[in-house]
Amino acid sequence: MSSKLLTFFIFLSLVAIHHIPVVTCRQWCMAMPNASDEQLQANIDYACSNGVDCTQIQPGGVCYEPNTLYDHASYVMNAYYQSHGRVEDACRFNRSSCWVFVDPSYGSCVYYT
Repeated sequence: MSSKLLTFFIFLSLVAIHHIPVVTCRQWCMAMPNASDEQLQANIDYACSNGVDCTQIQPGGVCYEPNTLYDHASYVMNAYYQSHGRVEDACRFNRSSCWVFVDPSYGSCVYYT
């Protein structure tokens, strides 16, 4: 077996055994950590009034906790971005957004791609 092939199999084994994150081409649209509460609320209002199902961030919804503007805004901003063609303009939000390349989903709260 060639050394390149052996190295490849060792890498795959490590990924499978230790769950080493593998870089993906998926991206999520999230709120900037330094966005103001006013901007985050405006982003929620905009996304929820433009086709995003915001029941997931309401009390009892799977993404309600943690109950912060940042987390709620991030969820709906990503939902808006994903449902509007994943184009750059769908993740502008008045320059209060950023891209992340690691899945922000947690528990039953799934951030779709």
